[in-house]
Amino acid sequence: MHPMHHPLFIQFLTYFNGNQDYFECHEVLEEYWKEVAPKDKAHPLTGWIQLATGLYHWRRKNFKGAETILKKAERTLSASIYDPFLEEINTVDLLQQIHLTQEKVTDHEPYICWYIHITSPDLKIKVEHSITLLPPSDNYFLQNKHMLRDRSNILSARDEKRRSRH
Repeated sequence: MHPMHHPLFIQFLTYFNGNQDYFECHEVLEEYWKEVAPKDKAHPLTGWIQLATGLYHWRRKNFKGAETILKKAERTLSASIYDPFLEEINTVDLLQQIHLTQEKVTDHEPYICWYIHITSPDLKIKVEHSITLLPPSDNYFLQNKHMLRDRSNILSARDEKRRSRH
């Protein structure tokens, strides 16, 4: 299976192009990255995660955070341009969009969404079908998802880790 056809990458593209749920983009690709290249910060999946994180920050008007992480995304994805994880999209358009986004972020312009142009007909069909299955969500939820989700398991794991150190 082509790495961009992995169910988690399809979910990433679905969230990105469907409802712009960048938080979920980050979540699903982090899971995929841990399967494929754990701890490899130069892996293209890291660049995709950084892109989603940067757009999440921009939407929240965290311009400094967005600027920093989008620069990393551009470097990582530019270095990976011939990698299979970028084969089935328009990479020229992707890098141009990232660059234009960085300019808008630097100028503190308001967030606007953009889409990843998928060049593979098979991948495009899979993503478009998956988009039709997305539940409705509002902008407030998408913008503040990290604060609105149930974090009890994260906090419990953090407390457990602290206790085990002592």
